[in-house]
Amino acid sequence: ALKKADRLYEGGIRMNGQIVLCKGVNDGVELKRSIRELSHYIPYLESLSVVPVGLTKYREGLEPLEPFTKEDAKEVLEIIHTWQRKIFKEKGLHFVHGGDEWYILAEEGLPEEERYDGYLQLENGVGMRRLLSDEFEEGYQNLAGDCRIREVSVATGKLAYPFIQKFAGRLMEKYTGTKIHVYSIENVFFGELITVSGLITGQDLAAQLKGRPLGDRLLLPCSMFRSGEEVFLDDMTSAQLAETLQVRIDIVKSSGQDFIEAILDTEQEIDYE
Repeated sequence: ALKKADRLYEGGIRMNGQIVLCKGVNDGVELKRSIRELSHYIPYLESLSVVPVGLTKYREGLEPLEPFTKEDAKEVLEIIHTWQRKIFKEKGLHFVHGGDEWYILAEEGLPEEERYDGYLQLENGVGMRRLLSDEFEEGYQNLAGDCRIREVSVATGKLAYPFIQKFAGRLMEKYTGTKIHVYSIENVFFGELITVSGLITGQDLAAQLKGRPLGDRLLLPCSMFRSGEEVFLDDMTSAQLAETLQVRIDIVKSSGQDFIEAILDTEQEIDYE
């Protein structure tokens, strides 16, 4: 892999890298070495993300791996932050970024927007929670609120659930007639250690939401679906899920503003102060 990176570097081609961290394999001293060696590819290697390996329940015959703990996450973040400070002082960019999962697992606050260097690793889920929170706050401050009656539901993965629940609570404070049900979906299909929304299947949604209060609409993030399609990873379609649950399904884009507009329903006018 590094030989390929050498060729790209020599050709002046811009790159972005990722380290998938496996406990007891490439963490600790090895993580420090990896960051140090990869930092030599700056400026053509513009960013480097560090994310925990996703452990599904389908691991027969594979290398035994353990999930990271809260203390492990704190150690990983300490390494990342140390290198961020060092590289920023030398190069003027933070370069190495921890996936959102580390901060949630370590129960530490997310970095401020400036430390993400323009969200270069957003597609890898790095900085997604910070951007979502900032976008929500910006949109929320301009809302006038009302007492119109609404009842909707939102389904998400365990990782995003605390943030979505918080946003829903804020909206219900300002829109007093609005009821928002937020459901955290356990990933039975791939295994309970998979907590991201993008790997939730239609059958898990159907099984866990059947018979629960859903209101007039069920909001699902676009990351749950295959790109450009309304199809889950298990081939169930949004139409099939809607029929099973007997509810209208709205697919929501990933921004905080899109979340607000989806909750309030853009078919009706939203009042801003």
